[in-house]
Amino acid sequence: MIRTNWKEKVGLACLMLTVITLAITITINAFPLYVFDIGHLDILDRVALSQEELLKNYRELMSYLNFPWISQLKMTDFPVSASGAFHFWEVKKLFLLNYGVFLLTVIPSTMFLRKLWKEKRLWILNNGLTIAALVPVFLGFFMFVGFDKFFTTFHHVFFNNDAWIFDPELDPIILALPEQYFFHSFILAIVLFELIILGIIYIGRRQFKSKN
Repeated sequence: MIRTNWKEKVGLACLMLTVITLAITITINAFPLYVFDIGHLDILDRVALSQEELLKNYRELMSYLNFPWISQLKMTDFPVSASGAFHFWEVKKLFLLNYGVFLLTVIPSTMFLRKLWKEKRLWILNNGLTIAALVPVFLGFFMFVGFDKFFTTFHHVFFNNDAWIFDPELDPIILALPEQYFFHSFILAIVLFELIILGIIYIGRRQFKSKN
């Protein structure tokens, strides 16, 4: 049985926050994924724009969501209702919270991993990381069984209103952000999380074998 002290438990918790927020950060800024989905999901058939025009609006939206100094959402070709603007403001807060947690945890997590690496003790994390790696597997199962229900539940968890339910007449940007795009985004986030966690587990196992 692997015993860990409280410092190692705190280090593991910090590491998990870093991995989660890193996977989210990469996913929400995965510009190539959106470019791919423009063609894969026939998004241009939903909007009366060229791909270049659509991507310009997408960048404007992402700039608003990513940068705290941009206080008002303005897109060249998509009007935004008061309800839509409120929802994107709530999304912006979640984006910035994610970045804040990442910045607060990445340095101590790196130091923690570096310490265990030098001591050849990364393997002490394997039990906790194995459990953590199973969580996205269950989430992925529910996503594949019924993403529509999963997506609705996700919004109910993170938002205490129905501003996320867009009317295409008032907020046509929703036509450029089909549900399937978010499905692909969730998949990407899960894959990134699993790759990082399994990578650490693999290195830990190698260190454990070399020790014995």
